Amino acid sequence: MKKLKNKRLLSLLILVISLVSCDEDEFLKEVNPNTLTADTFWKTQEQFNSALTTVYGALQFQSLSGSTLANEMLLSDIAGTENWHRPHYDFRNLTYNDASSYVTNKWNAAYIGIFRANQLIGQIQSADPSVIFSGNSKVSMIAQARFLRAFFYFEIAHSYGKGIIHTTVPKVGEFNKDLSTKEEILENVIKPDLEYAKTNLPQNWDGDNLGRVTWGAATSLLGKAYLYNEEWTMASKSFEEVINSNIYSLTPEIMDNFRHDTEFNSESIFEIAFEDVSGPGISGDEIDDVPNNNGSESTSLARAVGHFARGGWSVVLSSYYLHEMLINDVIDPNNPINASKLNGGLVHSNRLNATIAPRNGEGLYYTENYQDLPGWGFGHSAYVKKHSEWYHKENESTIEFGGRSPINFRAIRLADVYLMYAEAVLNDSGDTGKAVRYIDMVRSRAGVITLQDYMDNNGGMFPQLHVSIQVHGTQPMVVLNTENIMTHLRRVERPSELCFEGYRNKDLVRWGIKKDIFSELASDETWRETNKETTLDVNNGGVAPLFIVTRIRPDFTVTNRSYTPSQHDYLPIPTGEVQTNGNLITDN
Repeated sequence: MKKLKNKRLLSLLILVISLVSCDEDEFLKEVNPNTLTADTFWKTQEQFNSALTTVYGALQFQSLSGSTLANEMLLSDIAGTENWHRPHYDFRNLTYNDASSYVTNKWNAAYIGIFRANQLIGQIQSADPSVIFSGNSKVSMIAQARFLRAFFYFEIAHSYGKGIIHTTVPKVGEFNKDLSTKEEILENVIKPDLEYAKTNLPQNWDGDNLGRVTWGAATSLLGKAYLYNEEWTMASKSFEEVINSNIYSLTPEIMDNFRHDTEFNSESIFEIAFEDVSGPGISGDEIDDVPNNNGSESTSLARAVGHFARGGWSVVLSSYYLHEMLINDVIDPNNPINASKLNGGLVHSNRLNATIAPRNGEGLYYTENYQDLPGWGFGHSAYVKKHSEWYHKENESTIEFGGRSPINFRAIRLADVYLMYAEAVLNDSGDTGKAVRYIDMVRSRAGVITLQDYMDNNGGMFPQLHVSIQVHGTQPMVVLNTENIMTHLRRVERPSELCFEGYRNKDLVRWGIKKDIFSELASDETWRETNKETTLDVNNGGVAPLFIVTRIRPDFTVTNRSYTPSQHDYLPIPTGEVQTNGNLITDN
């Protein structure tokens, strides 16, 4: 992996293979000295480090950080797609099932990572005394593996709502286990693993080891685990530790968090590393789990979100809700970050320009003017920029091989910590002033009017920026209180800042607001459909601010009718797991 030593990731099968002997034939007892086995591996620090690299390697699975993460995006309010994008369309319309590939692959990917972590932890703890570990390397490797195991279990717990707990490599007869709740996974695995990692990981790594997990990553994920479990005080304390450490700071430009040449920057807390140099000719879909295959080390996520006329698939499109809300990111002309851009006629905020591509976008998009690219029919109002290579290439990389992007996936960054801290503070102490300060740090970096400025100029009130002006005419002004700031965090700040970064659906689920939002957006869709030929003029170029043409894309009408919390808040346990685990009892 990029910036990690031992680029050549060892295959899972190589690490677990063992020879079977037979008394009837002494020949079969001979061991090939050139073959790695469980008996001949695990002998040096370098071998243990290579095994640790395979745990990191599991992060690169498509369903965790690659192209099929698009399905996760489509489960929420920020994204739409087209019905020809099967099977992704099934996740927008909630017609997936327990045999859908993403449902199965995400479960398998996380458990491969968990297995690798368990294997390393078990082997290193029982390592032969003759194995020499330099300095604190043994404890450090355990801490890294335990962080990664906690990360994989966090994905299991909050994607499926339950899971199978394995903290050791299962022996014969130990594979059949009951399901545990997400709360049990939190208490028995995630919390203790992250506490250990927090205690034993460094604050920083040197240049050759960039990409390894740190104290800040462990502390941030621990805070997130507390937040998701509504342990507000513990969440606040964890986020405060990260903030007060002064290790991290927001980047001057939000776009620095989505480029390949600004990785591991001041805002970065945990990144999943990719590069496009290794494995030339290998698709970004391929990782290291195939025997004798080095994997591509690149990602295919850019292909999923990139513009279809430039080598992408445009699987994920901005919803009208997200597009209009980013339009409502009104530029603050007094913010120094906008000074040079205002002279060039800046219309949209830095956040919009880094996130989506509307037809009236500014600057260049894949080296062309936005309006010169095809595709503005079909009801498409904006394409997704995050994770794509629009900013420096004419086309997405190596189209014929399914995409080879080097852009790291930023799993945790400081802006997220600021917003989670604001949420924790609101629920813990009700300190609206502190919450507003941290929200406004994020808004100020985006170059938009802060909540405090709105209140200073409107008698202590601020607008509900998530309400569609196009549909409803105005945005109600509300007073500063805990409920209204929470609504702003949920409906405006987190989706505007963190959309397409993998956690929007999990946010909606833990807040219990998906039904209300889907109902609201379906109602807005109905209004647009009713007024498409008159008010919206879709047959004649569309009208500002979205310029929708040809049709109104039905992203939420079917979803709203289909959505049932007990059925759709979490993915079903994969049918393969149900069929092979004799103890598994599930309602899915």
